[in-house]
Amino acid sequence: MEKLRDFVSVLLFLGLIFHCGKVLALKSEDGSEEWGYVEVRPKAHMFWWIYRSPYRVEDPSKPWPIILWLQGGPGASGVGIGNFEEVGPLDTSLKPRNSTWLRKADLLFVDNPVGTGYSFVEDKSLFVKTDWEAATDLTTLLIEIFNKDANLQKSPLFIVAESYGGKFAVTLGLSALKAIENGKLNLKLGGVALGDSWISPEDFVFSWGPLLKDLSRLDENGLQKSNSIAQKIKQQLEDGKFAEATDSWSELESVISVSSNNVDFYNLLEDAGSGDIAALELGLFQKVSMKRYSKYLTSLRSSSSSPGGGDDLDKLLNGVVKKKLKIIPENVTWGGQSGDVFTYLSGDFMRPRIDEVDELLAKGVDVTVYNGQVDLICATKGTEAWVSKLKWGGLKYFLGKDRTALYCGSDKTSTKGFVRSYQNLHFYWILKAGHFVPNDQPCVALDMVAAITQSPAT
Repeated sequence: MEKLRDFVSVLLFLGLIFHCGKVLALKSEDGSEEWGYVEVRPKAHMFWWIYRSPYRVEDPSKPWPIILWLQGGPGASGVGIGNFEEVGPLDTSLKPRNSTWLRKADLLFVDNPVGTGYSFVEDKSLFVKTDWEAATDLTTLLIEIFNKDANLQKSPLFIVAESYGGKFAVTLGLSALKAIENGKLNLKLGGVALGDSWISPEDFVFSWGPLLKDLSRLDENGLQKSNSIAQKIKQQLEDGKFAEATDSWSELESVISVSSNNVDFYNLLEDAGSGDIAALELGLFQKVSMKRYSKYLTSLRSSSSSPGGGDDLDKLLNGVVKKKLKIIPENVTWGGQSGDVFTYLSGDFMRPRIDEVDELLAKGVDVTVYNGQVDLICATKGTEAWVSKLKWGGLKYFLGKDRTALYCGSDKTSTKGFVRSYQNLHFYWILKAGHFVPNDQPCVALDMVAAITQSPAT
């Protein structure tokens, strides 16, 4: 209860930043946290939250890094899910997280795109419709935050993404580089990390059926149905019918759910529950698929850090956290516009971003790809498929290299994963992890982050 009071009692504000009579940002008394809104376009408001690490090590040869965490969805909240359920300092019970990524870097969480989490638009026409529009808004936010803070400019920024956030990460990476080159953005881009990322939807939908068949979760009939819809999606993508491909993706997920007796798309070793089977059998594909996706948006799942699942997260973010932050408008509900975010991006949802990864590599940006072994929605099989399509000149040498086994701590008997690196491309295979790698394998994820950021922390 004392921790809860400490968390809420932020009349401890040192800094109030005003602009045109409006409070845009607040800062904790000790300066360890800062949060606020950036109006990235008129009437489009993006929320951000920075944590400064108590583990910071000052090393002139290795600047202390900062990680920008981008959640998926589109429409999932980094401030909520990434922060309280995966890598932030506190879990959903407001207890300290031993595996917080603050051990290796400062953390910047953003509710992106506008309409996600605490971010909001005053007019529905302001929702973004493409990944590039989202990247432009994020670049505007970075300009507002970094250009005004000389200390932040000393830290290399690493964009780390999960799920659909990977598409935002690669478009933002290129957009930010352009702004840096043009002198509009004062920061150093350290690298981009793509965790279980939706970079090539076509490769993922083609991976689902064969993978589940090999694991006895689908039979021949289920595989045939899956492959048939995947072929339809492939043709729609070739024809540029991206919105139609999104509808077919929804249909494919539903067919796989019925054929597999509701496999969990975020951990293929688990069941997602059978409550939706009747609706699926009636052909209500879109309704059930969106319901499943909304469970991701509000993280309605059980986890070690969130015993009560997403209901607790929703109460937390719309209750004690909103009270602490003090600048969330009364009429803004955390996650209240998330469904609209997905709807407006449905025309870009199935569009691949392999070319953008290629462009980052060609520009010399460090790109890390990491994947959980038992993820289905962004299965490793699909990730390996799109990586093999890269036109990057180093790909042949990358694919020819042997992998290195990963362990954690002093235990060198239990393999936690593998890594392969060549020049500026790195690939991590994380064993016994599903879609939410930092949650499922916190130790190896933290070691991976240390390697990505070259953090001076021990």
